[in-house]
Amino acid sequence: MEKKVIYLFCSAGMSTSLLVTKMKVQAEKYEVPVIIEAFPETLAAEKGSAADVILLGPQIGYMLEEIKKVLPGKPVEVIDSALYGKIDGLGVLKAAVAAIKKAAAQ
Repeated sequence: MEKKVIYLFCSAGMSTSLLVTKMKVQAEKYEVPVIIEAFPETLAAEKGSAADVILLGPQIGYMLEEIKKVLPGKPVEVIDSALYGKIDGLGVLKAAVAAIKKAAAQ
């Protein structure tokens, strides 16, 4: 599998940075070929086109439809609040990979 790009967006790009670190650790542990980065939501239109999946922090979940319109054809999902709250890198990584596979199957 070629490297897939997972971008996380939140209010300022700060709260997701710890989650990104945890996701990278799990990706390395399980040899999942991904590039994971976090950005503030203001960069979604600019950066999102390079991603295979876009994950939104729960605090900007209300922007889901707006970001889907800006990035048509890209899988955009809101990170589960429980996983986000626990900073569950593996759980969020699994959800991202599932979203990529689901989009590829369509």
